[in-house]
Amino acid sequence: MIELYNLVFYQPIFNLLVWLYNIIPGQDIGLAIIVLTILVRLILLPFTMQSLKSQKALQALQPKIQELKDKYKGEKDKLAKATMELYSKEKVNPMASCLPLIVQLPIFIALYQVLMAGLAGEKMELLYSFVIKPDSIHSMFLGFLDLGKPQIVLAVLAGLTQYWQTKSLTHTNQPKIPGAKDEAMLSMMNKQMLYFMPIMTVFIGASLPGGLALYWLATNVLTVAQQYAFLKHKPVTQS
Repeated sequence: MIELYNLVFYQPIFNLLVWLYNIIPGQDIGLAIIVLTILVRLILLPFTMQSLKSQKALQALQPKIQELKDKYKGEKDKLAKATMELYSKEKVNPMASCLPLIVQLPIFIALYQVLMAGLAGEKMELLYSFVIKPDSIHSMFLGFLDLGKPQIVLAVLAGLTQYWQTKSLTHTNQPKIPGAKDEAMLSMMNKQMLYFMPIMTVFIGASLPGGLALYWLATNVLTVAQQYAFLKHKPVTQS
């Protein structure tokens, strides 16, 4: 299983990072990480868009689901059946918003390991024959940020963009259901995500090499851009 993971995920991403480092003028590892992040987000774009589409479709159904909750109050079996019938009628898969995240998980793990190894100049024996092996990988970004060491500035920026991302999704894609019994619970969960995740991002990012914080920062910015483009400018259509 480990060999398959290395072959499918780790080795290709590691080679891509080193290849980008070789071809980018000045061999700036920070720019290589940013370009790598963009390429990965492009590869995952179909999954990301499907996830956003499912989230938006599910939340558009919340008023109807609340009506079913009121209608079948205390009748869990009938409520579950009616809810599934509603999903089927509207052609909405409640699991579709979660599955893309599961698909992305091994890629994210591989990226984390690649950045750790790449910044340390390790695992060079895993390079493909057509990828030139650099004498060393310099960890400086823009000539003054050492991405091989923790960078609190990048960690804070990653935390701020994490807040921006969560705030953007909540503000754009969260329905208001007047009188809904779950509204207080939903509001509490949203607030926890809104503030807890950025704090954790800063805390974790400040303890890891700056290259990982830079990747986190670039990912958040790209994610916000995708959320804005899709949720504000594209209506949901079900096929």
